[in-house]
Amino acid sequence: MIESFFLSVAQLGDRAFLRVLAKSLALTLVLLALVGAGLAWGAHWAVADWFVMGDDAGALAAIAAGIAAIGLAWLLFRVVAIAVIGLFADEVVEAVEAKHYPAALASARPVPLGRSLAMSGKSVVRTVLVNLFFVPLYLLLLATGIGTAAVFFVVNGWLLGRDLSDMVAARHLPPPAMAAERSASGGRRFLLGLVGTGLLLIPFVNFVAPLIGAAMATHGFHRRRR
Repeated sequence: MIESFFLSVAQLGDRAFLRVLAKSLALTLVLLALVGAGLAWGAHWAVADWFVMGDDAGALAAIAAGIAAIGLAWLLFRVVAIAVIGLFADEVVEAVEAKHYPAALASARPVPLGRSLAMSGKSVVRTVLVNLFFVPLYLLLLATGIGTAAVFFVVNGWLLGRDLSDMVAARHLPPPAMAAERSASGGRRFLLGLVGTGLLLIPFVNFVAPLIGAAMATHGFHRRRR
C-alpha cells in the first residue's frame, strides 16, 4: 500500500493525470456552485415570495444560504468528486496500466460511458443512503467529541474503497466476477478507502486525492491478481 501510494503520487505529473484533474475539478466545482446557487435562489424565493417578507429579507436569506452552502460544499465534495472522477477513471487507470502493467492494459475493456454514469450514480446514492442510515449513531456519539468523526471516517472509508476498486475492476471483470473480487479483497479495499478518505480531508490535497486513490486502486488490483 505504501509503495502504491508513492508510485501514484509520482505519476501525478503525467499528461493523462493532469487532463483528468482539470476536467474533474472543473466539473466538481461547477456542480457545487450550481448547488450553492440553487440554495441561495430557493432561500430568496421562499422568504421574499412564499413568506412575503420582501426583497431585503430575501436577500439576507440568500446570503445566509450561500454561507451555509460553503459548509455543505465541504461535506459534499467527497461525494461529488468521486462520482465525477468515476466518469474519467478509465483515463487514469489506463495511464497507470500503460506505465506499470502493459500486459493487463492489452486485455482491458474500456468502460462505456453509460456504465460509468450508472456506477457514478450508484456511488452517490449508496453514499447518501448509508450515511443517512448512520445519522442516529452520528448524533448519539456527538457527546464523545471524537466518536462521530471516527465512525464517519470508517463508514466513508469503506464506501470509498469499494468505489475506487470498482473503477479498476470494471475494465477487467464482468459484473458477477466483480462481486467475487469485492469479497476476496475486502481488507485491501477498506485500507485503500481509509487512505483516500484521509487525503480528502486535507485542504488542497483533496483536489488530487481522487486521482491518487484511483491510481492506488489500480496498483492494488493488479498486484493482488499477480
